Amino acid sequence: MVARTDVRALHRARSGTGRRVSLADVDPDFTDGLSEKKSLKKLDKQHLKLFGLQDRLWAERRHAVLICLQAMDTGGKDGTVKHVMSGLNPMGIDVQAFKAPTPAEKRHHFLWRFKRVLPAPGHMEIFNRTHYEDVLVARVNKLASADTIERRYGEINRWEQQLQKAGITILKFYLHISYEEQRRRLTERLLDPTKHWKFSENDIDQRAYWHDYMNAYEIALTRCSPASAPWYVIPANNKWYRDWAVAQILRETLTELDPQYPLVELDVDRLLER
Repeated sequence: MVARTDVRALHRARSGTGRRVSLADVDPDFTDGLSEKKSLKKLDKQHLKLFGLQDRLWAERRHAVLICLQAMDTGGKDGTVKHVMSGLNPMGIDVQAFKAPTPAEKRHHFLWRFKRVLPAPGHMEIFNRTHYEDVLVARVNKLASADTIERRYGEINRWEQQLQKAGITILKFYLHISYEEQRRRLTERLLDPTKHWKFSENDIDQRAYWHDYMNAYEIALTRCSPASAPWYVIPANNKWYRDWAVAQILRETLTELDPQYPLVELDVDRLLER
């Protein structure tokens, strides 16, 4: 049995020999026995630890972290950014929310627009929707040929390997909600005028392709989840558990990177006299 504290092992996308990742095996209501009250207390503690780790990452300017968030519509990408990253130094964090590519972007290789906004050393970059849209939405809506989609898996893997060699640690999260939970959240948006700005009728249209999307995600999670940059499938029906799990994985990853404040030799006594 996986230890409760080993959240990365608990939520790492799994595919056995000769078989692919099955999202049907992941309960989106899973909370590992945590209550909402307890998880919120744990998240507050995580914020303090993350602040210290991020401060060292920023000061050292050696490593960079790329956080990739994918989910179905209403899956909680915006909420994860808001609740997990609150309290961190905004100078060291950038967020890119990618929409459908513009006509100008379509004239370039599909990875071009993502390569332009990679994190510099000391920074954390968050991709709210990612380069995986080009093997997810593109597959479901037939925006590219089957041969093109097939080729993109290899291109993504090679590109991510290059990023890691350049000192960028990649964290990939799929926020897993149920079909029923998505309906509840869409209904909530429709009934709340303050959330109408989030609503798109296309979200309803895309629900008709739910099973196609699950298939596309399972293929991507199987084909593009090496040990050095695995996908994490986060049960996300309960927002509080989602936030805690993502924060915990981020903290464990930064702890392993072990950034340190640079040692600078200063003549402190002389400088104090000035």
